[in-house]
Amino acid sequence: MKDLKVPGQRVTVVRDVPASEQGEYVLYWMTANRRASWNFALQRAADWAVRLRKPLLVFEPLRCGYRWACDRFHRFVIDGMADNARKLDRRGVLYYPYLEPAAGRAHGLLAALARRACLVIGDDYPCFFHPRMFASAARQITVRWEQLDSNGLLPMNAAPSAFKRAFDFRRFLQKSLLDHLGDAPLPDPLHGLSLPEADFPLQEIRSQWPSVDVQGLSRPESILAGLPIDHQVAAVPVRGGMRAAADALRQFLSSKLARYDTDRNQPEQEVTSGLAPYLHFGHISSHQVFHDLMKQEDWSPARVAGKVTGSAQGWWGIGAGAEGFVDQLVTWRELGFNLCSKTTDYDQYDSLPDWARRTLQVHARDRREYIYDLPQFDAAETHDPLWNAAQRQLVTEGRMHNYLRMLWGKKILQWSADPRGALETMIELNNRYALDGRDPNSYSGIFWCLGRYDRPWAPERPVFGQIRYMSSENTARKVRVRDYIRRYGTT
Repeated sequence: MKDLKVPGQRVTVVRDVPASEQGEYVLYWMTANRRASWNFALQRAADWAVRLRKPLLVFEPLRCGYRWACDRFHRFVIDGMADNARKLDRRGVLYYPYLEPAAGRAHGLLAALARRACLVIGDDYPCFFHPRMFASAARQITVRWEQLDSNGLLPMNAAPSAFKRAFDFRRFLQKSLLDHLGDAPLPDPLHGLSLPEADFPLQEIRSQWPSVDVQGLSRPESILAGLPIDHQVAAVPVRGGMRAAADALRQFLSSKLARYDTDRNQPEQEVTSGLAPYLHFGHISSHQVFHDLMKQEDWSPARVAGKVTGSAQGWWGIGAGAEGFVDQLVTWRELGFNLCSKTTDYDQYDSLPDWARRTLQVHARDRREYIYDLPQFDAAETHDPLWNAAQRQLVTEGRMHNYLRMLWGKKILQWSADPRGALETMIELNNRYALDGRDPNSYSGIFWCLGRYDRPWAPERPVFGQIRYMSSENTARKVRVRDYIRRYGTT
């Protein structure tokens, strides 16, 4: 029989009562790992369904009342729902996609589904509105409830505390990660399973909370128009879902990875992976990305360096481009999950390192040559053509080149009336427009601009103090930006 067991460190039992054998189904409440592959939560739900000899119900809701809800994010998630509907139907699983038509209309739906369930399996995600949503759900779910961590290669519970530097976290990974790499989720946990047929119609539940028509998922534009979300933040051509994510991964590995080490900081060269939105919305797993990359590199654990160094290069024993990408995928991405899972103030100014807050306070009243407010930043109405181009790319495409995102944040600090206001502007613009915003990794990037995961730098400068400084002029000397500015510099 197929082994569906998941590592114990991936499981958090929220409500510790026996699974109800009188329940009609095992309920998987899909909120963060929005995929039917490489997913510990789906695997755990399938394991319970096999053990209890019960059908499996996958419930994937999308609220409309969360902050920054807009056509851009909704369309991306709906694309993923269409993929999930096709995949789960082939596996004999009942799929219940629900799009909330008005804020608050979903109230009571989870409780109604949970009352008829043997137990509830959920996604463990430590960021944005998810922790508050889970706290609210604790008052509604009366059956056994388990949350599954399928966020990264390292279980969040495996780290003893929040790490303050990427170097220290990387050393910890080099000591600990190999023990977890053999515990990857199954690529297709439902393949070959013989689950009981789902013969429960849920008519009374569906009549009160109608699920979205599966056929309509392939025509998201007609759905979006009727939802009370921000229609000014338009959908972008990049499509969401497991299939689009797999295509992006294949394209990166086949045509971009070879140049990643030399050209990834070049805004005019499209050699970054483009996987961040798919990782954020859970349409692809970092386990899948890691597996396919290392398969291409013909890697085995025997190739890692014997000595723990904390260095970003040389430890994995693979090509320079692959090693640099793995450091982004594992070290930097999971460093954000480490912080969000260990603290509750990760998005607050006072969570910055003491040295950073001190130096910013000393220079808070320094004279600024330029000061812009949020509407001016939003509209890309600064004096700097490169910054304006980066902001316009964010607004129109939902993304920004990784290297320019650092400059973008540094300049907001320099041109804001005070550092707290600068942080608010960065969070607002990033979370409103970026497909990969509202994510532990994006908060890492924003707060890095103000000193998180960094160290004091000399010389001390006006406004920045000891915070690392960046300028558009130096950036233009290091990387090619002329065509980038030409492309995005005008509306």
